Amino acid sequence: MAYAHIAPRSLAYAAKAPRSTPGLFRRILGAIERANQRRADQQIARYLRSSNGKFTDELEREIERRFLSNPR
Repeated sequence: MAYAHIAPRSLAYAAKAPRSTPGLFRRILGAIERANQRRADQQIARYLRSSNGKFTDELEREIERRFLSNPR
């Protein structure tokens, strides 16, 4: 028995779907994520300044260990 899938020839209608504005929860979550990212960026910048401008492999590993690891 053969199976024939019939699909519409054009899916252009999908691209014209109206964009809805994000809800309150999504906006709050986005603001929290942006604040956390800014704080992490500031901490990394402060740590880099303490290295007197030398960005070495060791410093990169330490940044990853301190700031980018996933705490459990």
